[in-house]
Amino acid sequence: MPARPDPHRNRNERRTLMTSLVDRKVIVVGGSSGIGLGVAEAALNGGAKLVIVGRSPEKLLAAERTLNAGRVTSVVADMTDEADVARLFDEVGPFDHLVSTAGTLPPGDPIGSTDMEAVRGFVDNKLIGAVMLSKHAVRTLKAGGSMTFTSGINKDRPPVPGGSVVSAIAGSFSYFARALALELAPTRVNVVSPGWVDTPMWDIVGEAKSSFFADMAARLPSRKIPTAADVAAAYLYLMESDFTTGETIRIDGGHNLI
Repeated sequence: MPARPDPHRNRNERRTLMTSLVDRKVIVVGGSSGIGLGVAEAALNGGAKLVIVGRSPEKLLAAERTLNAGRVTSVVADMTDEADVARLFDEVGPFDHLVSTAGTLPPGDPIGSTDMEAVRGFVDNKLIGAVMLSKHAVRTLKAGGSMTFTSGINKDRPPVPGGSVVSAIAGSFSYFARALALELAPTRVNVVSPGWVDTPMWDIVGEAKSSFFADMAARLPSRKIPTAADVAAAYLYLMESDFTTGETIRIDGGHNLI
């Protein structure tokens, strides 16, 4: 007669697929606002010891007050300055997970009137910044840890005209993560690709924000625009999932389908 299956075995095996964030040190670059602040709060709620990084001391201080926890440290650093990036990891020391949500408004001019200085600044902030973070993170990132970067819906649905540059940069992150996941294994490297998210970055459009969001929500299969807290779950999953690497996780409410 075959042995009866142990009902607890599968449960225990499932637990081995996920790494707890309790007492893990998590660095969130761009953690003072927007999606980064949402990720920081979610990681903190998961028991992590948190380091938030940004260029503005004032925003970092405000974020610390918002998070209201003794497990938060902030570091002022500019991701376009390699000396700053190196200093960041020297100050933080050994850590478990790196998340980067840092970004700036992309150039949006038609290709014939593209401002090349704006393009170079965007590339430095997004892509070169990610490369520099990776270069210096590997010195102190613990075995079994992870890096998670942020791309976006513009790679799938570029605005026309004016979306070619941001589409190229956002799309490059998937290939960067795939190659880096192989190079740095068993360190895991992944990308989160959000759609529209209700963050302060959208305040630039003023009163039009409400109508923009209402129109887009009506088109999305999800029928709503997410908050930073909504998309933070994807970052936590990628930090905790021991068997997810080299992947780009869309969390866009189906925006890539329409």
